[in-house]
Amino acid sequence: MTKNTAKRTNRSPILDPDVSVRPVFVMSDRHEQVNVPWHAHRRVQLLHVSEGVLTVRTRTTRFVVPPQRGVWIGSGIEHRIEARSPFWLTTCYVDPDCVSLPPRPVVVAVDRLVDELLIAASRFGGTYPEDGPESRLMAVLLDRLQGLPTSDIALPDPRDERLRRITDRLLLDPALNEPLATLAHKAALTERTAARLFLRETGMTYGRWRQQMRLQRALEHLAVGKSVTQAAFAVGYADVSSFITAFKNLFGRTPAHILDR
Repeated sequence: MTKNTAKRTNRSPILDPDVSVRPVFVMSDRHEQVNVPWHAHRRVQLLHVSEGVLTVRTRTTRFVVPPQRGVWIGSGIEHRIEARSPFWLTTCYVDPDCVSLPPRPVVVAVDRLVDELLIAASRFGGTYPEDGPESRLMAVLLDRLQGLPTSDIALPDPRDERLRRITDRLLLDPALNEPLATLAHKAALTERTAARLFLRETGMTYGRWRQQMRLQRALEHLAVGKSVTQAAFAVGYADVSSFITAFKNLFGRTPAHILDR
């Protein structure tokens, strides 16, 4: 099992999210880095990054979450989180009966109001008064959370072991420019079979999957202080302008401004 190497730098008191007496509560922590192994909660949770970048993985999907984004993780869904650079994580835990979510994890765009509500709510802990202003703020927060628009920045992981040989290799070396035919041959597949499996297992063509993977990895490079040009080259882009355009199309912000709060 991977060791939990999270390094906290203050904020909310540590609570067990599955035993809090209130149906909704928020925890907020700044970390210098984190590597939390596979785990699951009884409660639904929204993992939201106020500053920095966080990588979230479930057994089926990979997310790289910048500011203004959050990932809803359903009850009982195994996941892990990791980051190599400082970030500010604000997590909202909700009893499953209090919120309606899709069966799979989903990314949402977090507006400034919700960001501020989450930060304010994180000061209440898990035992705030039922009839006070804290509960009224929580009711507003829960109402706003359920109306957040979804954001398509997820990267599906294939189940087929042969296809995973291809995707694992690309994740290790995003700049790899070998054609699908070559990668498929090394994974004991034909190019046609590999292309069909990409669509069936991920819902994406090989080209789109690789582009989305590269942009996610580029975001991780930006988070550790790489320049836009360095991040582009590190993931296989030779044309920085094309990289900026593709990046903005996926994340809604340019690489130079994606980390702005």
